[in-house]
Amino acid sequence: MVQVDTLYTNANVLTLDNENKRADIVAAYDGNIIGVWTHEQYKQIKEVLVTAEIVDLKGKTMIPGFIDTHNHLLMYALNKGQVNCSSERNKSIDEILANLRVFGEKTNDDSWIIGYGYDDTLLAENRHPTRYDLDQVSTDRPIFIKHISNHLAVANSCALQLAQVDDSIQDPAGGHFGRDENGQLTGVLYEPAAMDLVFKYAPTPSDEEVVQLIERAAQDYLAQGITTSSDAGIGLVLGPKEYELHMKALQDDANPLRMRFMVMYDLLSEGGRFAQHSAEELDSQIQQDSHGKARLDSAKLFQDGSIQGLTGALRKPYYCDESLVGVLIMSQDELNQYVQDFHDRGFRVTTHGNGDRAIGSIIEAYQQAIDNSPKADHRHRIEHVQTATSEDLQEMKKYDIAASFFINHVYYWGDRHKRIFLGPERAERMNALKEASELGMLYTLHSDCPITPISPLFSIWAAVNRITREGNVLGENQKIDVIEALKSMTIYGAQLNFDEKTAGTIEVGKAADFAILDNDPTAVSPVELNNISVEMTIINGKTVYQKTAVKQ
Repeated sequence: MVQVDTLYTNANVLTLDNENKRADIVAAYDGNIIGVWTHEQYKQIKEVLVTAEIVDLKGKTMIPGFIDTHNHLLMYALNKGQVNCSSERNKSIDEILANLRVFGEKTNDDSWIIGYGYDDTLLAENRHPTRYDLDQVSTDRPIFIKHISNHLAVANSCALQLAQVDDSIQDPAGGHFGRDENGQLTGVLYEPAAMDLVFKYAPTPSDEEVVQLIERAAQDYLAQGITTSSDAGIGLVLGPKEYELHMKALQDDANPLRMRFMVMYDLLSEGGRFAQHSAEELDSQIQQDSHGKARLDSAKLFQDGSIQGLTGALRKPYYCDESLVGVLIMSQDELNQYVQDFHDRGFRVTTHGNGDRAIGSIIEAYQQAIDNSPKADHRHRIEHVQTATSEDLQEMKKYDIAASFFINHVYYWGDRHKRIFLGPERAERMNALKEASELGMLYTLHSDCPITPISPLFSIWAAVNRITREGNVLGENQKIDVIEALKSMTIYGAQLNFDEKTAGTIEVGKAADFAILDNDPTAVSPVELNNISVEMTIINGKTVYQKTAVKQ
């Protein structure tokens, strides 16, 4: 007899295996898949099964659980305790100020007022707020609001004074301060190098509050069918203490997700918390500290900023300003040294690159490390890869460098990239998924949440349709088909995580991680993909999310 914890019946199973087989019934035991059958196959073996629970899916579609390979769970969690300054709620600077006032009146003390998500290009004024705008809310309380890209922010005069940042300050390496025509600070801070000089003075919630916020954030992820999530920068917001906060959330079961951690380079470098660790040692520590719920993903670096923030490093000038080409955060020698060190210590290296000049710089650093110390199956990766040229992608393929594409960018910023930042030609080939697919590169899609909302089905819709916010198709010849898009957030994600033997498809021996959908993505019109609903999310054979039925 064969023991079964849960038997999922009457399902439309998309296995997403090498043959894209379909099935009707799946059996799980002790967190793993032990059977995948069609109705006819099941008839042959059902007598030998001893089943504890039967779940009738009533024709709903079962797919492997989604794997989002680049997002910021902790950052998204912290946003839940801050002021929403996004364009969905704020059409003008005055509306942002009004929402900041409401938040300030609720707290009514001298604490910081922190906001997130403003987008200067969607505001009626078509500019960044300034310190003087924020001063209208308060000159006694520090105010700090983050741009939607998280590569810029604005601080009021009180916050600047508290941080001892005045007109005489020099721009830091890898960032700069906004100034008016008289050289006076506007309060706009470009890139973390400048932002952190102010934000480091902001108090953080208690550990208990942060864990509670992570719990709320994780529930949002589960509701989108995500079973594995990669936090793309441990130490990026709160520094080294982020490690303990993540571990506590996992230990307390506040976060049920399988986690992968990209650890910021400064924590791995001289003076950093993990400076003496090899990749193997750090991975072992993460597994031990998380009770087996998390693993090391990589060492994380940044080599440019945001294209819509005009800090992405381009080879040719910005369409809107021929004097601007963006900024490389590190010199080539510095980047090469970091990459070589991490590579030699066994780390997979992950580097943020939006502009093609930054992407070229990252490729050069990876090539040097690989040539100096050949290593099979390194799976070094580049993040976002917005404007990679055909030549860049070919070099990435040659050196087995993986790509994680920020596909949601096409919808949220595609129109403005075409009109303002990149111009028509470069905008059309943003996120060149079809090229990557045809080259046989390892690639995935991601949300970069909270930069865009967490939703694998939306990312899949964006990859298949490439429709912009204004309803235009941007890059017709870079579309991929539905199966390819589904794989880019399941089995390709598992491959990027070195987990292809245990996750990413519905096959015997793999983890019982599933998303249950109310419709079949391969059967609906491509433009309806983002209307599909996640009904259940299952991790390790346990239901961790179930959609509540709407009462009639």
